[in-house]
Amino acid sequence: MPVLGANVYLQGTYDGTTTDIDGKFSFTTTETSYVTLVVSFIGYEDFNQQALVNELEGLNIRFRESVNSLNSVILNAGTLNAGDSSKASALKPLDIVTTAGAVGDFVGALQTLPGTSANPDDGRLFVRGGSGEETQVFIDNSRVFRPFMPVTGNIPTRGRFSPFLFDGISFSTGGYSAEYGDALSSVLLLNTTDIPTEEKTDLQIMSVGGGVGNTQIWGKNSVSVNASYINLGPYNQLIPQNNQFENPYESISGEAVFRHELKKGMFKAYSAYSYSNFSIIQEDIDIEDGIFFGLKNGNYYGNLNYQERLNNDWKIEAGLSLAHDHNDINIASTDVDTRENALHAKIKLRKRYNNYFKIHYGVEQFLINYKEEIAIDNNTFKSSINPSNTGAFTEAEVFLSKELAFKAGVRADYYGLSEELLISPRLSAAISVSKNWQASLAYGQFYQQAQNNILQYDEQLAPESAEHYILNFLYQKDGRMLRAETTTKTILVY
Repeated sequence: MPVLGANVYLQGTYDGTTTDIDGKFSFTTTETSYVTLVVSFIGYEDFNQQALVNELEGLNIRFRESVNSLNSVILNAGTLNAGDSSKASALKPLDIVTTAGAVGDFVGALQTLPGTSANPDDGRLFVRGGSGEETQVFIDNSRVFRPFMPVTGNIPTRGRFSPFLFDGISFSTGGYSAEYGDALSSVLLLNTTDIPTEEKTDLQIMSVGGGVGNTQIWGKNSVSVNASYINLGPYNQLIPQNNQFENPYESISGEAVFRHELKKGMFKAYSAYSYSNFSIIQEDIDIEDGIFFGLKNGNYYGNLNYQERLNNDWKIEAGLSLAHDHNDINIASTDVDTRENALHAKIKLRKRYNNYFKIHYGVEQFLINYKEEIAIDNNTFKSSINPSNTGAFTEAEVFLSKELAFKAGVRADYYGLSEELLISPRLSAAISVSKNWQASLAYGQFYQQAQNNILQYDEQLAPESAEHYILNFLYQKDGRMLRAETTTKTILVY
């Protein structure tokens, strides 16, 4: 079909024209050397051709429909996105804090989504079965090593972070990108707000505490801070408890994120600290008066994130996160002291050849130092481990058309303690069945190292393995979304 009104011009000049009703064009130019002819029309990929001027005659140009248009297929098997850039919104920050039963916690709100299991004795994300450790959390693509407040049995935990500092949330219930490893079930990606649009103050009032936040903007810089306090004492007095608290659960936390807008990118620095403590008398079948359990926890987490667009449609992103976690636990006559220092460094390059083909590469390094000291009466037992894991990945997105797309990738992880190199293929595909319906399929192989408190007794333990198959159907119309999904997850524990 001929295209009327397409723009035709020589790049860097004023020489050009528009196509007529038959899609034809012609114009003259004073250029004599190599030039770039550009032909553009809304809803289609730009046509570019470099040649000598005298070779640009008798051209037959065909447009290719742009995959950036609103009804393009979405690669989303196993993934629920939220945020301004998401086409299939699931949860926004205000939705999280107003979800019944979530108590202002993003983890509590995510437990209402399909594919998750609410475990009232734990509070962490249980995805497709398994345990809470099988979900890894990332802030601005940097790993969060201890995303939950530590507790004991029969007391649900909370996430450490305020939802008000985050602009987008992507939660995978399986089949996720090759960019992320060391997770058997899922990844939760939290992205702090890039450029706040206004200065504001947030107030959060809950039945168990409250919080306050503020955002300030000056020039190309901005900073947001947030603080919250939780105390279960008044709640425990009003509602009868099965647990006998000596000191009610209490926590205080603070966060800050600094942003600096670059010419073609962004630099962000995020920092958070939290402290919690409580003590209870736990029931025990062998001890009539129960067992005393007390826990104090201090946690620091910080990350730096830099991203910038380079020449020739390249983009670079680099991140560094540091974490320190300290537990002081008292169980009857036993004292347990654990300390964990962790580092995650990552660099990623992305190349956009056109809207139909994009590829990215990356490498990352994890360094962990974990120490545990147990004092029983007059005896002290010490142990420590230093896991060092290296990962590399590559992944490509291919749009054959607006109706058919693929994402294929592979990841390699070297686990230093067990000295194993493991390869993880990942694949997902999506096809548009009609204007409102699409189907997606995802497959992936996933590995995860055992937890530090287990590895300290056997450093040679092989990582656990999981295999995911996901089939997803998505219907969207008039601002409503219907999603149906079936999945198979096989876990091997060595």
